[in-house]
Amino acid sequence: MRNFITANEYFLSVFGQKVYKIALDGGMSCPNRSLDKKGGCIFCSSGGSGEFAQQQCDSVPEQISGAIKLVESKKPRKFIAYFQSYTNTYAPLEYLKSIFVPAISDERICALSIATRPDCLEQSVVDFLGGLNEVKPVFVELGLQTASDATAKIINRGYETAVYLDAVKRLKEAGINVITHVIIGLPGEGKSELMDTIKTFNDSGSDGIKLQLLHVLKDTQLNKMYEKGEYVPLEKRQYIDLLMLALRSLRPGTVVHRMTGDPPKRLLVAPLWPADKKRVLNDITSALKEQFGE
Repeated sequence: MRNFITANEYFLSVFGQKVYKIALDGGMSCPNRSLDKKGGCIFCSSGGSGEFAQQQCDSVPEQISGAIKLVESKKPRKFIAYFQSYTNTYAPLEYLKSIFVPAISDERICALSIATRPDCLEQSVVDFLGGLNEVKPVFVELGLQTASDATAKIINRGYETAVYLDAVKRLKEAGINVITHVIIGLPGEGKSELMDTIKTFNDSGSDGIKLQLLHVLKDTQLNKMYEKGEYVPLEKRQYIDLLMLALRSLRPGTVVHRMTGDPPKRLLVAPLWPADKKRVLNDITSALKEQFGE
């Protein structure tokens, strides 16, 4: 028996029905790009992980309407407004209010999800998000990726793991649901490093986790490393084995929001097997049955 729950199971228990995430563009950048001039994390594309988001337009409600129109054939009724691209608290508080308040006030939106960095969460912002959470549920997604500060330097993460732990603590104190991003297959990492990262996640008190493979995308520092033979991506079997190891090691009750990534095919360099998402999901489902009997 597995000791974690899936995102679909969790959202069904909270909202009473299936919900859809719609990716929005908050028009922000990332301090890891604008301050150190190194282009951000070595795996991050120019889109800042928001290739599937609505492009910024005149208003958040317009973006919401455009995103909902794309999925209206599925007849969805409840939506989570997902600010995905770049670092979505990397702006003055007044600007954050100008985009998050309209989003959470929209009657079509049942919750707000904000992807950001642990080093971009001033206490005034945490307090503001805590207030929004009293209106509708707020989820904050933090990109930990690894608990190893040595690996963090290699991937140019730009902050120490202690910053992540402090951010989770303050967000939880404000009553906010925290989702942590972890990447499997980072340069130089194997089972031991992954287990250290999962332990750090478990100890942090974060509510949920997103697990994904490290993809090599065009025009990234990782692409240059790959071309020089300095990085070898995981084969599918290697990834699934490590994924199962991580899932078995999660703190009971953890919500697993993602078990694989969805790289934009036009940017994907290596490995190529994730491009066949249906087959990958089928293989993960088979592995889950073997591991957990379901």
